[in-house]
Amino acid sequence: MSGRTRLALCAFAATMMTAGALLPLVEPSKWIVQAAFLLAIQGAVGVLARRVPLARILTVSLQLLVTLLLLTASFAREHALFGVLPGPQDIQRLAELLTSGADDVSRYDTPAPATDGIRLMLIGGVLLIGLAVDVLAVTFRTAAPAGLPLLALYSVAAGLSDGGAGWVWFLLAACGYLLLLLAEGRERLSRWGRVFGGSSHSPGGPASGMDGPSGHAFAPVRTGRRIGAVALGIALVVPAALPALDGGLLSGTGGGSGRGGGGGTISAVNPLVSLQNNLNQPENREVMSYRTNATNPQDMYLRILALDQFNGSEWRPSTRRLRNVPERLPQPAGLGGDVDVTEIRTNISASASYQQTYLPLPYPASEVDVEGRWRYEPEGRTLVGDDGQTTRGSRYEVGSLVVEPTSGQLAGAPAPRPDLAREYTRVPASLPEVVQETAERVTEGASNDYERAVELQDWFASGGGFRYDTTVTSGTGTAAIERFLKDREGFCVHFSFTMAAMARTLGIPARVAVGFTPGTAQADGSLSVGLRDAHAWPELYFEGVGWTRFEPTPSRGSVPSYTLPDLPEEGPSSPAQPSEGASAAPTAAPSVSETCPDQQARQGECGASAAPAPAESGGPWTTVRTVLLVGLGALVVLALPLLPMFWRLRAGSRRLGHSEGRTPADAAVRVLAAWREITDTAWDHGIPPDESQTPRKAAARVVRLGQLDGTAAAAVHRVAGAVEQVLYAPEPRATTGLSEDVLAVRAGLRAATGRMGRLRATLAPRSAVRVIWALSERRAALTSRWANRPARDRWSARLRRPSRQRG
Repeated sequence: MSGRTRLALCAFAATMMTAGALLPLVEPSKWIVQAAFLLAIQGAVGVLARRVPLARILTVSLQLLVTLLLLTASFAREHALFGVLPGPQDIQRLAELLTSGADDVSRYDTPAPATDGIRLMLIGGVLLIGLAVDVLAVTFRTAAPAGLPLLALYSVAAGLSDGGAGWVWFLLAACGYLLLLLAEGRERLSRWGRVFGGSSHSPGGPASGMDGPSGHAFAPVRTGRRIGAVALGIALVVPAALPALDGGLLSGTGGGSGRGGGGGTISAVNPLVSLQNNLNQPENREVMSYRTNATNPQDMYLRILALDQFNGSEWRPSTRRLRNVPERLPQPAGLGGDVDVTEIRTNISASASYQQTYLPLPYPASEVDVEGRWRYEPEGRTLVGDDGQTTRGSRYEVGSLVVEPTSGQLAGAPAPRPDLAREYTRVPASLPEVVQETAERVTEGASNDYERAVELQDWFASGGGFRYDTTVTSGTGTAAIERFLKDREGFCVHFSFTMAAMARTLGIPARVAVGFTPGTAQADGSLSVGLRDAHAWPELYFEGVGWTRFEPTPSRGSVPSYTLPDLPEEGPSSPAQPSEGASAAPTAAPSVSETCPDQQARQGECGASAAPAPAESGGPWTTVRTVLLVGLGALVVLALPLLPMFWRLRAGSRRLGHSEGRTPADAAVRVLAAWREITDTAWDHGIPPDESQTPRKAAARVVRLGQLDGTAAAAVHRVAGAVEQVLYAPEPRATTGLSEDVLAVRAGLRAATGRMGRLRATLAPRSAVRVIWALSERRAALTSRWANRPARDRWSARLRRPSRQRG
């Protein structure tokens, strides 16, 4: 194996070892196998291109082209020619997937589901980083700068992860980089020879600079190891010794405190810390007041945030990426077009004593007009203060949707998306079995998830013998849930958390919302929200309706109308008239096709449209054609690296086909073709041609370097003698047995070469470079013919002819 090939393998290994840091971010992790396979193809193309050899810029361009073909075949082959050649539609599809992936990254917490967009970002990023490392370390032989793209890849992984075993991935990435540096040092020494003292292992053998009993030749390698070990030790020890560095490279956390210049994520402070204290305050101090044009304000809860992670010890909000607040918030996830929706307007004023990082909003909000530094978290549809921004003294206007599903729509809701169900039905292993057993017993006889949810709510609110008590010790873990089911007393935290956990054990996606109940109506038409209105309630997800509020806590809030028996199915409600203080009249909610963003529509989050498009019908011919095109595209992708082998087989067959002629007139062509075949076969087996030697000396050189036996050696000399005869004799004469001689030489060379050498000669023949030479000569000939054509000379003469006019 040559030094450059070994260096390319080290570049591949370093890239994949660093890419391992991305594994905790996405599940399942099958994408890394696909990334490794595509990166191996990309690296193999670079190895073959450098073997030709091609110019550096051509090598990089070829690798970029192959990368585009690989990504097209993997993610956008539906409209590609032969499944791999991209067109405008495929480029647009890749761009849409990248946009979709960016939205998914900001939407999901880690580990995120491996959607097509996220997979494209991961695999495409690994391929681009791998290409940069290959170009720097192998093509341009500068391994040290190749650490920069590796560091960028690790930094992205560390910035999006939650820490955990990040130091393991850092060590792997560092070891991969050190391996790359050592491989480059070894390759440089192998090219320059022994540069330090020391003797060779074999007397009289060439000094390699890498061996010797004295050990001096190993000085550069030992020095590289020491430098790498010291650098790695500094990277590990210094951040731990200096807390001000906040963990250094190994922290890998994406959270913050809510301060800083618009960071990408903000870790939520759990609002449950003060919820029980607020409920037990002797004075119900006002925290905010609001005016709304809603028909029934008592159903409008003011939501702060959702707690969607249950790790066994607590329910807590996920740390998600934030974005700027859009002018109009996107369509709520899962809300279909056949559900009655009314849009209302609400003006809210927070008191100067109320300081909260999250902005209380009716759910689901559609528009928010607020001053200050606020960021938007799409999954929970919440606004989070940035750079120290709080709700203190804020005045803002909110447009929100009143979603009014019927019991039939909830009962007939289809199964949720697999990725959403996987995320929101996850329960810790420490959850006692009594939770699921109780949930199954309470909901026995229910025929769908809606009926199970209603039975859980009614059991907590009335049928289960629970008692509301705010003095019970608060707790959010599995032990608190088990104690609550046993003692049957607690407040909203216990009711909401236990119902959400039980719903998850039944396979119903659930989370817990925290905020305020609607408050108390005032004489001036406003509503006042006090400390004792702090509340927590479960939200369950139903496809076609979205996240839906339930109220299991007795004597608190209001039971949703869609959970009551004998619910009449009415038509869409008309928008309520705004109150005197409202800034704008509400309008009916727009249709799904008008408000649903393209990304959510692609993911099926907007429910069924009013007029679904007819399904495509192509019959069996469409399926057969698709299979044929995909198969043909796969064959093209597989055949690209084998093109040199195909050309070599064709060239050899053509030369041997002409080896037996019929007349002496073409004897020279036949003999020279056989000689060319022997020369190229020797070249493929590691004996480059030497055009400066006579045929006789060239034959002796092939016999000596190829270690040919008597039969093969005699065949080489016979063909060389035939070449001299046709080149120098007055009249060339026909020679018989040329094909047999060529085949004997080929068999002798293969027998004297190892297995890897024979495989290399077959799959990547060195003589295939003659194609490049022939194209270059043809281009030069065309250029010369264009430059010297007579018409051009006549026009040039006319242009140069002096004018007969005189001034």
